[in-house]
Amino acid sequence: MNERIKRLRNQSLTVEPSISIERARLVTEAYQRYAGTVETPILRALTFKHILENQTLCINEGELIVGEKGEGPQSAPTYPELCCHTLDDFEVMNNRDKISFKVSEESKTIQRERIIPYWQKRSLREHIFKQMTQEWKDCYEGGIFTEFMEQRAPGHTVADGKMYQKGFLDFKKEIEKSIEGIDYLNDGQSYEKKAQLEAMKICCEAIIIYGKRYGALARELAEEEQDPRRRAELQAIAQNCEVVPAHKPETFAQAIQMYWFVHLGVTLELNNWDSFSPGRLDQHLNPFYQKDLEAGILTEDQAKELLECLWVKFNNQPAPPKVGITLKESGTYTDFANINSGGVKSDGSDGVNDVSFIILDVMDEMKLLQPSSNVQISRKTPHRFIKRACEISRKGWGQPALYNTDAIIQEMLRVGKDIVDAREGGASGCVETGAFGKEAYILTGYFNLPKILELTLNDGFDNRTGKQLGLATGNAVDYRSFEELLEAFAKQLNHFVDIKIKGNHIIEKLYAAHMPCPFLSIVVSDCILSGKDYNAGGARYNTSYIQGVGIGTLTDCLSSIKYNVFEQKRFSMAELLQALADDFEGHGYVHNSVLNKTPKYGNDDDYADQLMLTAFNAFYESVNGRKNMKGGTYRIDMLPTTCHVYFGSVTGATPNGRIAGKPLSEGISPEQGSDRRGPTAVIKSAAKMDHLRTGGTLLNQKFSPSVVAGDEGLENMVSLVRTYFNMDGHHIQFNVIDKRTLLAAQERPEEYKDLIVRVAGYSDHFHNLSKELQDEIIARTEQSFSC
Repeated sequence: MNERIKRLRNQSLTVEPSISIERARLVTEAYQRYAGTVETPILRALTFKHILENQTLCINEGELIVGEKGEGPQSAPTYPELCCHTLDDFEVMNNRDKISFKVSEESKTIQRERIIPYWQKRSLREHIFKQMTQEWKDCYEGGIFTEFMEQRAPGHTVADGKMYQKGFLDFKKEIEKSIEGIDYLNDGQSYEKKAQLEAMKICCEAIIIYGKRYGALARELAEEEQDPRRRAELQAIAQNCEVVPAHKPETFAQAIQMYWFVHLGVTLELNNWDSFSPGRLDQHLNPFYQKDLEAGILTEDQAKELLECLWVKFNNQPAPPKVGITLKESGTYTDFANINSGGVKSDGSDGVNDVSFIILDVMDEMKLLQPSSNVQISRKTPHRFIKRACEISRKGWGQPALYNTDAIIQEMLRVGKDIVDAREGGASGCVETGAFGKEAYILTGYFNLPKILELTLNDGFDNRTGKQLGLATGNAVDYRSFEELLEAFAKQLNHFVDIKIKGNHIIEKLYAAHMPCPFLSIVVSDCILSGKDYNAGGARYNTSYIQGVGIGTLTDCLSSIKYNVFEQKRFSMAELLQALADDFEGHGYVHNSVLNKTPKYGNDDDYADQLMLTAFNAFYESVNGRKNMKGGTYRIDMLPTTCHVYFGSVTGATPNGRIAGKPLSEGISPEQGSDRRGPTAVIKSAAKMDHLRTGGTLLNQKFSPSVVAGDEGLENMVSLVRTYFNMDGHHIQFNVIDKRTLLAAQERPEEYKDLIVRVAGYSDHFHNLSKELQDEIIARTEQSFSC
């Protein structure tokens, strides 16, 4: 890392996150000027253009890749058309201890005088909650499920290679050709298609203007610059901005700048959850790298420096500010831009190249939370690549995560995707599978699986809210068999999935009608061809996901009931229910039995693991294959972000011995502390799940540094990953840190400000985590290969 990168990295890490009110002001101006005079897609396009024509530009001292979402690093814009924050929200954001954003008095004034009066009753969040049934609201407030789109727009879109082969003048020509081909005589959607395509055309013009503005600013700064070296760099930036985004990139630097302009465009248009991602960056950039090397205009060190500048740009962009339940389900500054490296090419051959290794080096040196970095491992991946990835991972800051390319491809083929599209896809966000550049694969919310069991045991009644949230499936003490309990659980599960999906259908329609995203639609395949917006089903593939949370907790609960109540008859169902109601206080025998004398998931114990399959299959059958409103289907994935902490807080004591309010298990990982037979037993248990029927699963493992030290420890890590992936495991990631360090960091956070840990599908600074989440990470089992 050279001095330039050290300065830029330090700036990114030390600037305090703040709210930028500029975008909100510009959006309001555009709506006041155009709303009601043009079709909605064109309104959105003109709004986008107004933002890019008037946004304050920022070129930070020394940087080589330019562009920020706000006025500078760590400046987060707001999106009042989606969620109009109250002044109380601003106070909370400014003052909260974790994930705070400083709000200036000027921003508060503009919010009070201009933003709130216009958007308070117009924001999409207002429309969503107005349209939801009381039944949906009760489930949402009761912690049965969350809703991604109540504060953020549909996301999970990843770039493919088209932006490196075409400039936006080329896209504009494609759009014009599509407009010319509209069949006004026979196509009943012709009017809507024309409006959508005209909106895309305006967005092409907007992003070209944006690039030219940055080029002009760079030239202006170059003329004033006294340092000849920096003057030349600014002139080079200007030249790059004269090429991209209007034209396709010709050099390595231009390719990176092209991506970054598109990234800013997508994320300024709407606050997509998750953020836009570059996908297979190594495969996209390698042709430019090889060409520039041969031409003598780039060295490996210069390529690395440019990538490190890109890493800083990602880290400069905190996730849009969230409040309420949405903050609880994802309490982090990280916005989940995820870079895939390795894997396979479109022809099925090994995809690892020179840029793949440079990216690993960049990741290793920068040690930034963003971008999230993963490596794709296939059967064809060279040993030295996976070994280098594990070498970085064992340094203990949570990156890279490792993904099974062969499993990901099979997951996509199973649901009918083209083989080439599948090979060019991968994982984004945390672990979610999709066809890059061709699919809208939307996460719609987390689903609290252990809470469903809690309601089943209470005849559908929620003791926390005092409401009858579920079906009246009968008193649990009357169940004569474990099978009766499973039948009641399945009925409750289907009931709540029905409620969730009915709400999702309304939300999808609201976004299609009121919040089209014509700029994003340009870079997603088939939107131009079909004349349909990304939010209205224009992408080649359209998938909706519901994320299951707490499968480890749920499995151990089922195991406890079956083993202790119905088979061993250690205590009755009535005694168990009373112990749960009393949070196990005064029920030492019951608590000890369920904690320490019951088969647990994560130990390669078929008794428990078969119940995991029962629970998994029930969730899968309840969700998979249902139709969404965009011509696609629903699928499941298994991940939590920070929602396992929130869901735990609204779930009472559970039959596996978990105390009320404690976090649930995360991802498909075992309940904290219940996996006692080592990491190979964990992966054997986890691999019994049919990962290929999901859109992603998340498995965390924790080692002390001594366990993976030396070449033997490193090779053990590699073998663990290879073995798990040979059993069709989807994903695995590691925390390499000992409990003593975590406890010290919790007690003296000022001494451990640089400590980074793996949380779920992302890494975060330990001091930024809530006490509950810190405790959950500390409680995870510290594995050893000697078990």
